Amino acid sequence: MRQVSFGSTGQTVSELCLGTMTWGTQTPADDAHRQMDMALAAGIDIVDTAEMYPVNPVRKETIGGSEAILGDWNAANPARRGDYLLATKISGEGGVAREGALITGAALRESLEGSLKRLRTDYVDLYQLHWPNRGSFQFRKNWTYDPRGQNKAETLAHMEDVLAEADKLIAEGKMRHIGLSNESAWGTAQWVRVSEDKGLPRVQTVQNEYSLLARMYDTDMAEMSVNEEVTLLSFSPLAAGFLTGKYQNGVVPAGSRMSLVPEMGGRKSARVFDAAAAYLEIAARHGLDPIHMALAWQQTRPFAISAIFGATTCAQLEHILGAADMVLAAEVLEEITAAHKAHPMPY
Repeated sequence: MRQVSFGSTGQTVSELCLGTMTWGTQTPADDAHRQMDMALAAGIDIVDTAEMYPVNPVRKETIGGSEAILGDWNAANPARRGDYLLATKISGEGGVAREGALITGAALRESLEGSLKRLRTDYVDLYQLHWPNRGSFQFRKNWTYDPRGQNKAETLAHMEDVLAEADKLIAEGKMRHIGLSNESAWGTAQWVRVSEDKGLPRVQTVQNEYSLLARMYDTDMAEMSVNEEVTLLSFSPLAAGFLTGKYQNGVVPAGSRMSLVPEMGGRKSARVFDAAAAYLEIAARHGLDPIHMALAWQQTRPFAISAIFGATTCAQLEHILGAADMVLAAEVLEEITAAHKAHPMPY
């Protein structure tokens, strides 16, 4: 499987990343463990989880469940812990974990140590901030985003506090790298600047939504990503399932995300089905599987991406793995560009 750069570390990770957010709700533990075996056998060497998972829906009584399922696999396969990069996240303000408290240096330590217990490991390779304290334009908040309530001095002091604690945790061997999620170009650049000015750990990744239907990363974030060597861990690369075609023509498969979350976290709109249809038609014209096309397209972008996919079932995982190493023809890419111009922002 193709490898992409892992930030500025000199390391690489696989072009596909196994996501775990359905483990413990839609995906039972036995299937999740089989997915680990299948993914590693296929060459995937990065797995992403979070203290708040599973989701759809997020419930206080299930937080930490996905980490615990992965932890059971780790405990059963101790010799394989070094075979993959383990990434998890601390939740932020308004979340279910830690009563929705803000992220601080002290919270970073507390949450990481909780995750380590659930994951049944001594360290995580990448510890990410699930969303910034100051808020984010992600999660479809871009339509009304207003940063005027922010305090720059407080933001920079918060970044120094968190990075200083991360430095200690790295020295203790409990984590290896720090990453962000649902961040902006300005925010990511400030994290990098603080780390450089203070000699603290450098942000290596940012986990933002990115797909054929969600391309806000293409401008300022892309420039930041290239110049600062910050790798994108793209979530929802299949647009929460819209790019598979399974929701076209009013279909809502039993057990699917739409059956659990009808508005798809704000992604469902009058425009999204026409946009999805445009990409499905491109795949059909060229004899391509639309899932494989959507994932392979990510590797054509001018910045490093490891695409996080979720597979509710092992059969879905087996299907997704067919996207590995696929190369799209120039004609396909030209048609994708034309479709994007015709359907630039469906949600």
